[in-house]
Amino acid sequence: MRGSLEEKNEQEDIMERYILSHDMGTSSDKAVLVDYKGSIKATAVEPYPTYYPNPAWVEQDPEDYWKAAAQSSRAIIDKTGISPEQIGAVVFSTQAQGVIPVDEKGKALYNNITWVDGRAQKQADSIMRKLGGKKLFTMVAGTPVMGKDCIPKIIWLKEERPEIYEKTFKILDVNGYLKFRCTGRMVTELSGASSYGLDLKKKDWLSVMKLAGVDMKKLPPLVASTDIVGGLTAEAAEEMGLCPGTPVMGGCDDVQAAAVGSGMCEDGDIHIYLGTSAWVAAASRTADKFMHGAAAIQSADKEMNLIAGITESAGANIQWLQEQFFASEKEKYGDEIFSYMDEVIKKIPPGSDHLVCTPWMLGERCPVSSTTTRATLFNISMVHTREHLMRAVYEGIGYNLRWILENYQEDYGFSCDNFRIIGGGALDDAWMQIIADITGKHFSVVKDPRNAGAVGAAIVALIGLGKLPGFWSAKDFVQVEKRYAPDPANAEIYDELFRDYKNIYASLEDAYKSANGSRFKGEEE
Repeated sequence: MRGSLEEKNEQEDIMERYILSHDMGTSSDKAVLVDYKGSIKATAVEPYPTYYPNPAWVEQDPEDYWKAAAQSSRAIIDKTGISPEQIGAVVFSTQAQGVIPVDEKGKALYNNITWVDGRAQKQADSIMRKLGGKKLFTMVAGTPVMGKDCIPKIIWLKEERPEIYEKTFKILDVNGYLKFRCTGRMVTELSGASSYGLDLKKKDWLSVMKLAGVDMKKLPPLVASTDIVGGLTAEAAEEMGLCPGTPVMGGCDDVQAAAVGSGMCEDGDIHIYLGTSAWVAAASRTADKFMHGAAAIQSADKEMNLIAGITESAGANIQWLQEQFFASEKEKYGDEIFSYMDEVIKKIPPGSDHLVCTPWMLGERCPVSSTTTRATLFNISMVHTREHLMRAVYEGIGYNLRWILENYQEDYGFSCDNFRIIGGGALDDAWMQIIADITGKHFSVVKDPRNAGAVGAAIVALIGLGKLPGFWSAKDFVQVEKRYAPDPANAEIYDELFRDYKNIYASLEDAYKSANGSRFKGEEE
């Protein structure tokens, strides 16, 4: 008996262990199997639908999240052939700002009102009037309340769906809902709570939420990202194909997970995400102000805040460019179209012969906050070709990033050098060099940058399990693939055009409002 027990213990010691990390995005769940050294062993993707029942309404069925998580978990086990016993923990990185009302048994009473849903502008305006008016509120809080924010959406439920609000036991975000389905516990992780309203110093729900009309009893207790919330219930384990009791971690929202996955978790560390949208985020022990469109939110690290400035449209602009101007080349090169575009822009001189394209296709949040601003092609002449336009689009996003970094230096005192870039855009070598030249900064790109969020969530789990000593260890744990340095020969032209870039916004701000104010009535008042 002793021999067989010792043999089993030896087998467990040599058995490779993994974290099952779920990256729950806007349209799908990507399950990622990460070993304890940070290497990705397998991925599985399960999509889920989005519903648009009314203009500005964007909903998803919480049950679809759970089905996707269960199916992708089983797919990972089937694909790799590993034993469920090798899964050391389950962790979720999720889209932020979800509002899911549930009853005492955890049944969802309404679809998730997602982060892109803008139905609650009336409630947002009412909250600001109640708390001193928009100007005073913005002066105190650093940013106005918008119809896409969580508190107005909760008040919308209270006013427009009172029968549902009355039955609501707790309001969960996406991460909280999935943790409940896994463990039976209703909690909110700190970074998720900061999307609602979190006192960054006290690490508790903001008391002002009560003044706005929120029933504080409907908000769950708070946990840290590294906390073990509980073990998988027998029912959840059966659906996911895993072992009952497998630890389920607190996890975090997607921006915070990406910060950890970049390895940039120490005071003043900066990472940039380049995907469909983009953001610049800086970890800080003390910064807690909203400035120039940048928000102060809770980091995955309980001891750190995260200053996050979001650019609404980045890779989406590149995609638009390809679809509108390089459709025939797409047919010819297929999946290699962006490699082709990379080679083309290298033939256009830095600065695109003084052509500037601002990237504000969807308005902007940071470095300027505006719903009426739109992209502008500036200084076009007979010498310019579609290839110039292509490079100008890439450069425009670079100017926007430089502006955010410049604000971070002035507003928060960050050095803004030696940062890291993650996301699919980081795979574009020519674009990375353009960003290095425009910003004048040194930076690096991490290995497998598309999956940085899932790896970041896995690191959170490893810290919670005691396998990593702390968030500071992420910098060395995350592998760097390539480093970039600015070309001094391009500094003069990009400095000149960056000044022009900022002047374009200053000169056209009123024109944008005049042209688009009636289309977005009330949003710029």
